[in-house]
Amino acid sequence: MTFSSETIRAWVDVDLAALVANARTIAAASGSRLLPMVKANGYGLGAVEVARALESVDPWGFGIASLDEAESLRTAGISRPILVATPLLPQWIERYLELDLRPSIGDPAALDAWISRTARPFHLEIDTGMSRAGVRWDDHAALGRLRASLVTAPGWEGAFTHFLDAESDMPGTERQWNRFQETLGTLPRRPALVHAANSAAALRGKCFAGDLVRPGIFLYGGAVSSAKPRPVAALRARVIATRSIARDDTVGYGAAWRAAQPGVVATLSIGYADGFPRSAGPQGLGPREIELNGTLVPLLGRVTMDMCMVLVKQDVAVGDIATVYGGVISIDRQAEAAGTISYELLTRLGPRLPRRYRRSP
Repeated sequence: MTFSSETIRAWVDVDLAALVANARTIAAASGSRLLPMVKANGYGLGAVEVARALESVDPWGFGIASLDEAESLRTAGISRPILVATPLLPQWIERYLELDLRPSIGDPAALDAWISRTARPFHLEIDTGMSRAGVRWDDHAALGRLRASLVTAPGWEGAFTHFLDAESDMPGTERQWNRFQETLGTLPRRPALVHAANSAAALRGKCFAGDLVRPGIFLYGGAVSSAKPRPVAALRARVIATRSIARDDTVGYGAAWRAAQPGVVATLSIGYADGFPRSAGPQGLGPREIELNGTLVPLLGRVTMDMCMVLVKQDVAVGDIATVYGGVISIDRQAEAAGTISYELLTRLGPRLPRRYRRSP
C-alpha cells in the first residue's frame, strides 16, 4: 500500500532494526539457530518484510501456519526452508511439493500419505501436554505405527513439541521437555533437528534450546516475563475532529460515557476495524489511554469501527498524530487494558493500515 504522510488516516510504523536486534537477543540467549515464526502475516507486521529483515541473522528457515502464507513468501523470493506449523492433511500434499514446504506430521495416516508420495523433508510433532496437535507422548498404539513407518522414511528431518506455559510454569515445562526426550528415545533414530522452545523458553538459555528455537512474540516487541524487547510496532492515528462538551454531555454509542464537567474531546481516525479492540478489559487492569502530543489521554466510551474519542486538556489540532501503542504506552500495557494479549493486538492490525518500515538503527 502506498504511504502518504499527508493523506493517510492511520498506520503502523515498523522498526525492522529493532526486530533484528530482538532476534539476536534470542539467538545469544539460547545458543541455537533460529526458526522465526512469521505466521499471521508476520504477526501483523508484514511477513515478507519481516522475513527479509531476519535474513541478516541467518535463520534456518521460517515458520508459518497456512499455504497462503507460504505462497506469499515464495512469491517474494524467500528460499529458505519453510515449516508449516498446522498439521498436514493428505489433500494438501501436492501443494506442499509445489511450494517446497516442510509439513508438520503428527498422525500415522498423514505420515504414510507423505512418505508414499515423496522423500522430501518433514517434521514430526509430538504432543507433550498441549492437547492441540501431534501424536500424544502416551499414545503407544499411534507411536508404534509411526515407529514402523519412520524406519523407512528418508525425509524425516525434524521433531518438535509445543510448550504450553514456558513463561510462568517451569515445572510444567520441564515435565513436557522430559516427555519429549523420552518419546524421542523410543523412535528409530534422533532426527537432525529437534526443537521445542518458543520465545519464553529460548530466553531461559540452553536448557530447552535443542537444535532450533522458534521465537515469536519477543521478536515483534512483546515482553516475555521480565525480558523486555526493543519496541517494534507503533500504531498511529490522526486527530480528525475536536469539540467542546458541556457537563452531562455524552460521548459515543450507547451514551457509555457522560461528562462530569466541561471539556474537549478529540476524535481519532482509528477503530476496531483497524485492530484497536472495542472492549475494555476487566476492572482493575488499568485505564485505556492513548499518547497524544506527549501526554496520555483517556479513551472515552466505546471504540467504534473507524474512530475513537479521547478527552484532552492541552491544545490539540486536527491533523495531530496520536500513538496508540509503541511510544510511552507499550503494546503489552495497551493489551492488558483491553483485556487481551500483545499477540492479539498485533495480529488484529487491519489490512487498510499501511505499514511503514524503518530499516536502519
